[in-house]
This record gives sequence, C-alpha cells and structure tokens, in this order.
Amino acid sequence: MKDIVPPPPPIVRNRFETIRELFAKNVVPSYGRFDLALSHGSGSHLHDVNGRRYLDLGGGIAVCALGHTHPAITEALVEQSRKLIHISNLYYHEPQGRLAQALVNLIGPGKCFFSNSGGEANEGLFKLARKFGHDEGRFEIITALNSFHGRTLAGIAATGQDKVKKGFEPMTPGFRHVPFNDLSAMRNAISPATVAIMIEGIQGEGGVTPATAEYLLGLRELCNEKKLLLLMDSVQCGHFRTGRFQSFQRILEDVPGGDAFLPDGISMAKSLGGGFPIGAFWVRAPFADLLSAGTHGTTFGGSPLACSVALSILQVIQRENLGENARRIGDFLKNGLLALREKYPGVVQNARGLGLMIGLELTPNISNLPGETSKTQAVRFANLLHAAGLLTIPAGAQILRFLPPLNLRQSEAEEGLKIVESVVARLAA
Repeated sequence: MKDIVPPPPPIVRNRFETIRELFAKNVVPSYGRFDLALSHGSGSHLHDVNGRRYLDLGGGIAVCALGHTHPAITEALVEQSRKLIHISNLYYHEPQGRLAQALVNLIGPGKCFFSNSGGEANEGLFKLARKFGHDEGRFEIITALNSFHGRTLAGIAATGQDKVKKGFEPMTPGFRHVPFNDLSAMRNAISPATVAIMIEGIQGEGGVTPATAEYLLGLRELCNEKKLLLLMDSVQCGHFRTGRFQSFQRILEDVPGGDAFLPDGISMAKSLGGGFPIGAFWVRAPFADLLSAGTHGTTFGGSPLACSVALSILQVIQRENLGENARRIGDFLKNGLLALREKYPGVVQNARGLGLMIGLELTPNISNLPGETSKTQAVRFANLLHAAGLLTIPAGAQILRFLPPLNLRQSEAEEGLKIVESVVARLAA
C-alpha cells in the first residue's frame, strides 16, 4: 500500500526527531505513542510540528468536549486565574459549590466530591463501598469482564482485562469480574463479602459496548434486594457524550421504570474539564455523608480554577444544546460507518455506540493491512488514518473509537467519513 502522503522534508522531520529524542531520554516509556508531535489546534482540528492538519475524532480520549482552544475555556481560565487559583479544601469557595449544585441537578439528590482524574474518582467510589460495608465485614466489588476502571492498583484490580493487570500481581484484593450484560452471572457471583457492583454504562476501552436497559434495571433491583451499592463508572461515557448527561439516562429513555433509575454512585472526569484536569464522584442522598471529615481528601481536587472551567463547559453545552447535537451528528456518523460495512465487508465488520461514542469494528485478519504485525489491527489502521489526516483512538485489537467534540459539525463528520472510506477502500482493493 503506497504512502498516502509523502514524508516531510528533512528539516521538518528533524524537528519531530528532536522532540522524540527528548521523550526517549527524559520521559518514562509507559505509552506506545504514535509518531506524531502535535503543536496546536482549533475546534475539531489539530496541527503537528510538520505543519500537517488533522481532523480530531478522538477528542483526547473523550476529553475535549468543546474541541481545542474554545474561547469559553480560555476566558474561564484567564478570568479565574486573576482572582484565585488554589486555596486547598480547608476553605469554602463559590465555584466548587456551584459546580456540585449543577451536577446534582443533572443527576438527582446527592452530593459530589471533586478530584483530579477519573482514576481518583473511582478510588473514591471504592472507598465509599468499603466504608458502607465495613461494619458487616463486606468489602468485595464485582465488576465486568472487558471493563476499565483506571491505572491505580485498585483500578487495575477492578478492571476486567488481564493485559492491564500483567506485571502488577498480586492484585489488590476485593474485586471479581463476570461477563457484561449478564444479569444471572452477576447474581450468581454475589457472596457474603460482596458490598457493591460497578459497571460502565458503555464499556469504552472494552470495545464501545452499551449496557442493555434490562441489565441496568435488573442490577438496580438486585442491589436493592441484596443491600449492595450500584456504582457506575461514567468517566468516558458521561457528560452528554451519548446525548444525555449520563449514559444510563439515554439507555433508559422511554423504558418503563427508566425515569426512576438511579445508581448509588457515579464517577466522572474527562469531558467534565474539557482538557483541564478534574474528576468527581456523585453519591446518592442516603449514602452522601458516609465519607465524613477525615475519611477522604485531596490537595488539588475541586480548585477554583478547575471548577470555573467545568462550569463554563456546562454552560456552553446547555446553551448550545450540544447533547442534541451529539445525538444528531452521532447518528449520522454511525450510519455512515455502518454503510461502509455493507460496501466493504472484508474490512469493516460493525459499528456501534450511542451519540458521539462510536466504535468501528474491523474484520479480523485483513490480509493486506500494512504495518508491524506485532501491533494490533486497530493500531495499524489508526496509523493509516493518521496518514490520511484523521485521529481516532484504538480500543482492543479490532476496534477504533470515535470520541469527537460534542460540537462536531455535520461538515466535519462528512469529512471524517470520507477519510475513513478512502482508507477502507484501499484495503478492500
């Protein structure tokens, strides 16, 4: 397969090599980075140090809810930094209180704790569950196979993927995994030590697989019956990505009993800060005071600066009705990818997801897919898309995730589909 674009001239290539050399000498090599060095962006597009322009449909792994360099985020950063950046959580400040109120109003009665990342938010939920079951000796949390809950020691123990755990054994005790969307498997796994169930509304790293309505309602009933907490990791699938604030709200639309559904705890991050580090977890009212003074804390979480940025993002999303845009453009994008499955079945196997969280599943063993065979098909396909000017996020061996900004335009979705088809057509030839 010929290069889609010619290599850059040596003087430009040298700039990229200089940056890569800085990383090789000074940065821990814990990431398998793509051969791209990005310099600046605007909206749904990014530019690298070679001067090439890319349509970004990966969104920093579902983080850049408003795209790159959105003026509302810049204004919030500048204005708040002129007043107060950090004071610690020993004192009150208005932005944190207002952000907590906004999130509670979008979910339901309860309270919020603010952190710096999704991993920390999940750690908070793990601690909530331990506190809830402590006096009865209950500590075990059941999660799903193919789940992903972060990179901390507890996070990888909670994650239902062996590749994440490898090399960090023995695992932190207290976690077991059962198949996703299998209510009977979850019921059968409950033991006297079980205190909570934790799932993602849509598994992201596991391949963009939504929970079914029956599964969610069944889990709520099961947790009520067994006196367990129902926890949801919404770090990737939340914050209007599916067209509603939380993925379970979208999944349970028009489903009998769906309006009354609430988990007991929800973790959030990624799009919450639009690129500025912030995480949070919400706890339902009956359990919102379990983590009392001295039981949990953070130095940087919920700073005036982070909360002001998150508030500004929420205001833009609601003012511009970007949840509806995520539905409309997401349907257009998914339908376009499904059309490629019909046209090129030897390359595209399926497309699935909700809103602007879409997975493109490749056909196994694409014979003429270039690249190192030691790398997954998803990574090799992503490299071809990069060469054609499009950024996406691999998930597992066969799946590409599309996690673009919530304000993605129709014309940009069309541009993305044309690029994807150009690569698929070459492989199908």
